[in-house]
Amino acid sequence: MNKLTDEDIEKKLLRFPDWEYFDNAIHGEFEFENFKDCFSAMSRIAFECEALNHHPDWKNVYNVLTISLSTHDAGGVTNKDFKLAQAIENIVEPEE
Repeated sequence: MNKLTDEDIEKKLLRFPDWEYFDNAIHGEFEFENFKDCFSAMSRIAFECEALNHHPDWKNVYNVLTISLSTHDAGGVTNKDFKLAQAIENIVEPEE
C-alpha cells in the first residue's frame, strides 16, 4: 500500500468533513449521547477494523471517541485509512 501525497489526502478529506489531516495521520472526533452509545460504536468499529486488518489509534473519554488513522507499514496515510474512515463514518453517522 503506497503512502498518499498531502495533496491527495486533502482532496479525499473533502468527502470527510469530520476528519482532519495532521501529524502524518487523519483524525476524527465523534461525540455521542452517553458512554454506552460511544462504547457500542467502538465495538462495531472494532469488527470493521478486524475485517480490514487495520487498527486505529483511538481514545475514549466518556461520550467522546477520538480516532487517528495511519498505515504504519507505509509511513503515512494510504487508501486503507480512507476505507476504514468510510466504515467508521457509516457507523457513527448512519444515513437515514
